[in-house]
Order: sequence, then C-alpha cells, then structure tokens
Amino acid sequence: MPVVIISIIGRGLLALLFILAGIAKIANSRPFLDHMDQHHVPGWLLPAVILLELGAGAALLIGWRPMVSAGVLGLFCVATAFVFHFDLADKAERTLFFKDLALGGALIVIAAHAWQASNT
Repeated sequence: MPVVIISIIGRGLLALLFILAGIAKIANSRPFLDHMDQHHVPGWLLPAVILLELGAGAALLIGWRPMVSAGVLGLFCVATAFVFHFDLADKAERTLFFKDLALGGALIVIAAHAWQASNT
C-alpha cells in the first residue's frame, strides 16, 4: 500500500479521535465541565477546547496545514496529560497519562514531517 494512502488513513484515525471528542462535548458538556472543575480548569475554556478539537481535527483529517494542526493537537495532548491525568499512583490515570503523551508524540512527529516536507 502506498505511503500516501497509509498516511491519510493514519491522519484520519487520529483526527477522528478529536472530532468525536469535540462533538461529545457539544452534545453533553456537563461531565466535561465537572471534570475541568475538579482539576481547577475554568469552564469558560470549554468552547476553546471544542473549537480546537473540531477545527484542528478537521484540518488534520483533510491534510490542511498539518504542521500547525498536528503540532497544536500534540501540545494539547501533552498539556492534557499533565493537567488531567497526572495521578500516576492511580492505574487508570497512569494509563491515560501515557496514552495522551503517546498521542502527543505521534502528532508532533506528523508536524515535524510536515515541516520537513515544506522546507525541502
């Protein structure tokens, strides 16, 4: 299978995670607002999170400005890991922490490859 097709599928799978998360936050924001409150994150940031997830997720899906879209989503994942899942004594939180770091790393790799491709 050509690398281009594999890249599109991979980007699509990553993008779907963020697009569906943004839709879930629109459909029922209360659990997300409660979770944000538990971690002392102001609820007024939720619309920005939704916009980020939907906008950057859609951009990643269609391959528009992948350096920016993947880079921003990657940094968002790393920040989410440290803000929401840093209770490493709790097995579930530890798993979510490392999952978010891994997603962030994958997205940062996509951003780096896009940057490299734009500079060659």
